[in-house]
Amino acid sequence: QVQLVESGGGLVQAGGSLSLSCAASGRTFSGYTMGWFRQAPGKEREFVAAITWSGDRIWTGDSVKARFTISKDHFKNTIYLRMNSLKPEDTAVYYCAAGNSYGISVQGADYWGQGTQVTVSS
Repeated sequence: QVQLVESGGGLVQAGGSLSLSCAASGRTFSGYTMGWFRQAPGKEREFVAAITWSGDRIWTGDSVKARFTISKDHFKNTIYLRMNSLKPEDTAVYYCAAGNSYGISVQGADYWGQGTQVTVSS
């Protein structure tokens, strides 16, 4: 059974930093793309960042570029999202996802985590 378990969310002041983790288990993810998405109340789920399982390609959403960094630990089967210079508009539930493709989208993801809340106060 595939599991994506996020952790690391919480409350932080604007300008602060937070790191999220996503522990992946239950299958071999070779050839997959791992991604982070977020969804704020009343808004659609949006792409944040993604990385191929091999680590040779990274994508970052325009709204978080230069502030957020995605990375992975191959031996721990864990994906990370480092978030710097956080803004109140970054407040959302952050989801980890996995897709059996090069690149990932909301529609194309095969597996989703349960989500972790990130709240940025002004």
